[in-house]
Amino acid sequence: MADPTIAAKHSAHVKLEAGKLYAWCRCGRSQQQPFCDGSHKATEFTPLEWIAEETREVKLCQCKHTRNPPYCDGTHKTL
Repeated sequence: MADPTIAAKHSAHVKLEAGKLYAWCRCGRSQQQPFCDGSHKATEFTPLEWIAEETREVKLCQCKHTRNPPYCDGTHKTL
């Protein structure tokens, strides 16, 4: 599998809403980071979809190399 594009070397602080469907960009090409806008269609990547279990603020990965997708684990500090 190809390496994703690094969208940013910092996390995105977002508020998730309980019960809402989210699609995290895995390819790094989305103009709506950290979320998918369909830019992956010309790649082998697909978005990571999930429904938030609770309303809360989180840090989502934008470097696309986290070991805990979609959440930031600080990997961007080593890239």
